[in-house]
Amino acid sequence: MVGSRRGVAVVVVLAAAATGCGTVSERRDEVRGAATAFERALAEGEFGRACAELAPGTAEELEHSVRRPCGKALREESLTPGGAVRLVDVYSNQARAVLTKDTLFLSRFSEGWKVVAAGCRPRSEMPYQCQIKGG
Repeated sequence: MVGSRRGVAVVVVLAAAATGCGTVSERRDEVRGAATAFERALAEGEFGRACAELAPGTAEELEHSVRRPCGKALREESLTPGGAVRLVDVYSNQARAVLTKDTLFLSRFSEGWKVVAAGCRPRSEMPYQCQIKGG
């Protein structure tokens, strides 16, 4: 009897975890929304709003490297807005958003998808080189 209760508890926990993650399509839409919000804020010069879309570690690293609050630091980085989202790849809690002129990397946090790296350019047979990234 105890073994069957554990089995039921495990199934309930797994079902709850699976539904909390959403479908791949839903996660792609969420990533697209977060990337678009970040890009829109950049394009409008709303750097404080853009900082709200950054992952906590990325915002901290940016502030630390420039020794200014996130909004001012982001403005000084002169990150060019990347344009429209063309492609979204989601891998569990990690994602890549390929834009017209940029690539963003995002991670899912309790408050939603956040940008962990921006201003990323592919390099031949090497990892992306990103202008802004977390530490």
